[in-house]
Amino acid sequence: MPWLQLKLASTPDAAQHLSDLLSEAGALAVTLQDAADQPLYEPPPGAIPLWSQTWVTGLFDADADLNAALAYLCEALAQRELPHVISPLEDKDWEREWMDNYHPMRFGSRLWICPSWREPPDANAVTVMLDPGLAFGTGTHPTTALCLEWLDRHDIVGKRVIDYGCGSGILAVAAAKLGAHHVWAVDYDSQALHATILNAEKNAVDTSIHTVLPNDLPHEMADIILANILVGPLTELAPLIAGLIRPGGAVVLSGILNTQADALMQRYQLWFDMEPAIEREEWMCLSGVRHAG
Repeated sequence: MPWLQLKLASTPDAAQHLSDLLSEAGALAVTLQDAADQPLYEPPPGAIPLWSQTWVTGLFDADADLNAALAYLCEALAQRELPHVISPLEDKDWEREWMDNYHPMRFGSRLWICPSWREPPDANAVTVMLDPGLAFGTGTHPTTALCLEWLDRHDIVGKRVIDYGCGSGILAVAAAKLGAHHVWAVDYDSQALHATILNAEKNAVDTSIHTVLPNDLPHEMADIILANILVGPLTELAPLIAGLIRPGGAVVLSGILNTQADALMQRYQLWFDMEPAIEREEWMCLSGVRHAG
């Protein structure tokens, strides 16, 4: 076996320091993984979340002296011993295996998300070419999938759309591909805005999509606002979102756990006629139509 893994349990506060020490001890790569099957939801802008119990794993050459590496870690951490697991790792083309397992996905009747190394499965479908990246949102999470399915069910042609909390830009690009006339992609994270621009260019809809920080969003009436973020920001932003949607326009809210949906529904009923919520894997999607008054 050409590789060895050294896996150590850590707390979130110590994980980064332990990761640095593993690199200093000769690890060729270091990864952080969930050690307790704990769900980790999308973080607020700028946050770097870790699980309450985290595995910190160093990858070493098969002939590396892991006893020496462990001795170095113990000395640096002033501990006599560190609970650990050492295991061999099969030699594979990991990038190729990962790519082979990432397939095109269909959302509704006509919308597909397809990685760039795959052929679009239906030449007549609306296909968004999107590769997994650092920004949140590739369609695999239920919150994103629910929003994509909402877009697939509705007539987007000629509409003005705001994607508030755009992440990778998947919803903005999908809206543009479905015929939206103008899409504002909004996010606090400059990395997300950059990812959105790249994905818009890849899908040849960059002339329809404009990226912007929240404070720079023009106060224009939108036909549709998509907000796949978290319940806290959705609650706080409700008056702003309502003020950006024309009477008769639609709001689509996701990133909400089923235990949070009722309170958020009541909040938005001040401005919207809300539709029945849609649930998937404990996540909810709420939608509604802006009151005339």
